[in-house]
Amino acid sequence: MSFRRFASFVVALALLSLVRLSTAEDASPEKVSKSIRVAVYHDTGVSEKVAGLIELLKTHAELQVTKVNGNDVRTGKLQDIDVVLFPGGSGSGEAKSLEEAGRNEVRSFVDRGGGYLGICAGAYLASADYDWSLHILDATVLDRAHWARGSGDVEVSLTTTGQKLLGANSDRQTILYWQGPLLAPAGKSEIPDYETLGTFATEIAKNGAPKGVMPGPTAIARGTFGTGRVFCFSPHPERSEPAVQGHVLKAIQWAAGR
Repeated sequence: MSFRRFASFVVALALLSLVRLSTAEDASPEKVSKSIRVAVYHDTGVSEKVAGLIELLKTHAELQVTKVNGNDVRTGKLQDIDVVLFPGGSGSGEAKSLEEAGRNEVRSFVDRGGGYLGICAGAYLASADYDWSLHILDATVLDRAHWARGSGDVEVSLTTTGQKLLGANSDRQTILYWQGPLLAPAGKSEIPDYETLGTFATEIAKNGAPKGVMPGPTAIARGTFGTGRVFCFSPHPERSEPAVQGHVLKAIQWAAGR
């Protein structure tokens, strides 16, 4: 074999090796999208409507969905989870079934880098406004005396960031409201300020609740706690129109750092 042919052969082998290396790198575990492990809290204080939420989550192939109760949380079952989801129901009821040890576990989970998604009662639970709340979102709850202000569809005005993050086709979204918290900054120096992604544009003022209070406060918020992420919906996207239901997946993806 002449020197020229030998050199060409060596170059060809080198190029083949590079192609194989590139292919191997593309197929490496680090470059393969992993499922997001979501734990849905299911215990005393959680609404029976959680069954529909779980079914909705299971339609997304990228989510691995499991249910956890207070004892699971207290015994460290969140260590293999990416995002814990606290659904609608009673914020104080969920806090009670968690017990103090469970609430400390959730705080520690988020502080270490875990994701938290709270919907309605879960948003009350995340706030920094009650002795039983988790204090992982720097939010106070307005007009606590009229928390039972009623239910129905409301209009939520999204910020530019909120619309982009949630993949919304409009900056106004019709979302089912069911007595969720009217959030406002709490000003707690030990908790990072949250970012408003959506505000209430219309109101529900039943059962003696005063008019004019609901429009303006935060309806959708995101924040950080330690090295983790916190996302809260006051209304119920999972029980709204299909396009709005997709906001739940987007919130989980963000909370998981995806």
